[in-house]
Amino acid sequence: MTAVPLNIEPLDATFGAWVHDIELRSIDDATFEALHETWLEYALLIFSDQFLANDEQDAFALRFGSLEFNAAPISNVGKDGKVHHEPGDDLVKSLKGNWGWHHDSTYMPLQAKGAVFTAELVPEDGADTGWADMRAAYDVLSDEDRELVHTLEAHHSLYYSQGRAGLLPKQKDDGSYGMYGYHDLDVSVRPLVKYHPDTGRPNLLIGRHAHDIIGMDPQESVALLDQLNREACQPPRIYQHAWTAGEAVIWDNRRLMHQGVPFDMSQPRKMWHTRIAGELDTELALNHTAETAGFKHGRDAVMNSVS
Repeated sequence: MTAVPLNIEPLDATFGAWVHDIELRSIDDATFEALHETWLEYALLIFSDQFLANDEQDAFALRFGSLEFNAAPISNVGKDGKVHHEPGDDLVKSLKGNWGWHHDSTYMPLQAKGAVFTAELVPEDGADTGWADMRAAYDVLSDEDRELVHTLEAHHSLYYSQGRAGLLPKQKDDGSYGMYGYHDLDVSVRPLVKYHPDTGRPNLLIGRHAHDIIGMDPQESVALLDQLNREACQPPRIYQHAWTAGEAVIWDNRRLMHQGVPFDMSQPRKMWHTRIAGELDTELALNHTAETAGFKHGRDAVMNSVS
């Protein structure tokens, strides 16, 4: 197949690029092949003026792999049009949780491969999204720290991350939370160093969901993970994107962490998130099986509650 030239504009960071002059809803196979190679190289691709419908967004995401879930709103606007902004509101708590650096679905048996994210309604000020390059973060570790992290495994839990931030939702009468990620399976265990299945390059696998490193004193574990997160998410390894309606991005969740940037939640914001499922042979937690990776909450639990 003849290589298709793409109009690429790299970001001023260790990763990421704009891709110009492309319409995602109608790319052919040759263009997708070039785009996929570009995605593996840059990890984050940004496209302007797409205005994808949900089914078009899902169709584009499906070219990268099966879906963990279809396009779901990441929004403070409820189904009735109400703008949620009160601190005790469960939807607000879920959205605020995203303000911490994280990889998607490390708390599930199967870590996500990537995500397509699109902007429908953007506040006048703020509500950016940031990404951080965990491959570059690994590369700048000291020899001593690199040797250490290769020996360590940590638990990953949404209960932990939301609880530490004081953002757990209200429990239902049966004691459950009824929102995506709050499962009753064993807490996922993952190594602190992940090898990318396509490039073979190592990167850190940390973020807000990681906790209680196996065999380490709890306070030492917190201190080390906080240190790694703090040092990893620094220039030139980060990029913060100010959204314009109609834009779309796709990122590699195996290499990048991301975060929402705090904003005035009295302003309405509506984004759409399609999550691409990881492959069983590379994204399965160390203590889970293919059977537990097939565990599903269903779309109703995903809507308005994704972290």
